[in-house]
Amino acid sequence: MTLSALRLVGIDLAWSPRNPTGVAVLDATGTLLEARTLTSDADLLAFLHAHTPGPAVVAVDAPLIVPNDTGRRDAEAELARVYARFQAGAHPANRTLLGRYGGLRGEALRDALQTRGFTVNPANLDRPDVRAVVGVYPHAAMVALFRLTRTLKYKAKRQGRDAQLAAWAAYRAHLRALAFADPPLQGADALLNVDPASLRGRALKTHEDTVDALLCAYVALYAHRWGESRLQVFGNVQAGYILTPAPPARESGRP
Repeated sequence: MTLSALRLVGIDLAWSPRNPTGVAVLDATGTLLEARTLTSDADLLAFLHAHTPGPAVVAVDAPLIVPNDTGRRDAEAELARVYARFQAGAHPANRTLLGRYGGLRGEALRDALQTRGFTVNPANLDRPDVRAVVGVYPHAAMVALFRLTRTLKYKAKRQGRDAQLAAWAAYRAHLRALAFADPPLQGADALLNVDPASLRGRALKTHEDTVDALLCAYVALYAHRWGESRLQVFGNVQAGYILTPAPPARESGRP
């Protein structure tokens, strides 16, 4: 397979199968090929089958490995020690909690992709022949990629609509700025030009899911571009992990 066959996929996986899941696909140049929401597990698997016949990194905002029945994984605890000061701690993941939403969808997706030759190991994501599915967390990724002092509260409705829309404006501006990053994000203007102020209810939630999937896809692209040199894995493959671009403290000396 050539580099041009590489696909970087982001999935904002809904915890409940009753809710839509956001998906986005980038090619090797960082150009957005497709971004949308899907409404069933069958549609999601068909989408992935169509878009990942060759090398691919699939970055999923959901826990893919959850061995613990209660409490939280070491991954959440380790991430909190770094990102809590940025208000970017992750929700605890355990089998009991996730089961209340209709099952462990991340594990089911992982298993389906493993039957198609994907590995869940987050190492060596920069290989040209990579086929990997990894667990990511957009809020931590935002802090690392955008050099934020706190997460963007674009989902927080209680703060009021004006504050929420201001956070949306900042989020969209940061995503647009990735056009000048290494690697660049390209071809996302149509999605990022949608004004969240014009959306409410389900339409706004659908847009949110799609944009978050775009960020996950960029994390996949970033992981393939830089590999372990600019990534950090909280937790491990056996007990569950969260992969993110290296946090600001670790990356402070980069050129």
